[in-house]
Amino acid sequence: MSKFQSILRMFRLMLLPLLCIASAQADWPADGRIAVSLAYDDALASQLDHALPDLNRHQLKASFYVVLSSPVLASRMSEWQALAEQGHELGNHTLFHPCRASLPNRDWVDPENNLDTLSVAHMSREVQTANTFLHALDGKTARTFTPPCFDKLASGENYLTAIRTQFTSIKGDDKRLEIGSTWYMPSDISGDALIAQLKENTQRGGFVSFTFHGVGGDHLAVSTAAHRQLVDYLAAHQDQYYVDSYINIVGKLDE
Repeated sequence: MSKFQSILRMFRLMLLPLLCIASAQADWPADGRIAVSLAYDDALASQLDHALPDLNRHQLKASFYVVLSSPVLASRMSEWQALAEQGHELGNHTLFHPCRASLPNRDWVDPENNLDTLSVAHMSREVQTANTFLHALDGKTARTFTPPCFDKLASGENYLTAIRTQFTSIKGDDKRLEIGSTWYMPSDISGDALIAQLKENTQRGGFVSFTFHGVGGDHLAVSTAAHRQLVDYLAAHQDQYYVDSYINIVGKLDE
């Protein structure tokens, strides 16, 4: 074997695992792996400071559901734009994060953002305006939505019905993911516990969603160590898990 042939063989061996991963990712859910959506709500500083570097170290893509009125979005806008350019998803989480104040432990909801008194028309305009702002940030027209607090009712009516046509998918409201799916909103738990939650879904071709808030800071936080442990585990087991942005995952269901 010539020296050139030896070098060529070495490069082929180096590239083979990467080519296998790329090919396998294109085959979900038929390949039997479990799809994993890592999502981060509310546009928090700790997500840029801690979560994003963990993801980028392994080139794993995630979804960031931003509240457009967040001061962290305004003060670090170029970083959010760079995040989108890196292949992560900027999702719609409304302008002002309205939730239902009448539910338990909701004394933090401001009167002007109380879904119990906001109309469906108001919510439709709010998410449409947020989509316009997001388009200015990343240039994309396809978008997914996470309802703040996962509340669906505005003045007693399901406002998601009125906004479905604005989105590729609404988290928690997509019938294609009703079977074989598990949903978590972790806070203050260990990396081992996060991995244990991941392993609870063993259905071939299934779907697991983790919705984080703070990572090593801010509210409803997990530690940086716990988050990194989960991300490292997913990166080391890509033969079992297909990790991608939520919009890319649901896009596979239409192929």
